[in-house]
Amino acid sequence: MAVMSTLLPSEEEATLAKLSSRELAAYVETAAASQQVAISDKEGRLHQVEVPVSALRLLVDILIELGDGNTVKLIPVHAEMTTQEAADMLGMSRPTLIKILDEGHIPYHRSGNRRKVKYKDVMHYKQAIDNKRLQALNELSELDQALGLGCRVPHN
Repeated sequence: MAVMSTLLPSEEEATLAKLSSRELAAYVETAAASQQVAISDKEGRLHQVEVPVSALRLLVDILIELGDGNTVKLIPVHAEMTTQEAADMLGMSRPTLIKILDEGHIPYHRSGNRRKVKYKDVMHYKQAIDNKRLQALNELSELDQALGLGCRVPHN
């Protein structure tokens, strides 16, 4: 799953999320497959709930994002997305994404007259592009060093 949302947390929510993520993270580091969590109902009665540790780790990730003031939304890895959602995730326009789809860089299928892409395919493309950018930056840095064009400190 990926984590995103449309509502920004309030300052109070962000502070509480930051504190609770730290406390919960301490209990998630366990070899157990599940943990008991206590939740109170409307009347204040506590109820024990068994929760998979993997879900608690996801909750910690969500709380960290909220604590940083970010919005959160869960997207199943096997979920299908509209082209607009995929374009937003990649930080590009929808027409640019359509061009990428038509060139075969990201697999898609049609549902009626709409294109649908899988979240995992969009993330695979994003990772590949990020890796290419990093490689290009490393090559430029090496070239700068080889040519002596790196940052120079002025002599006094």
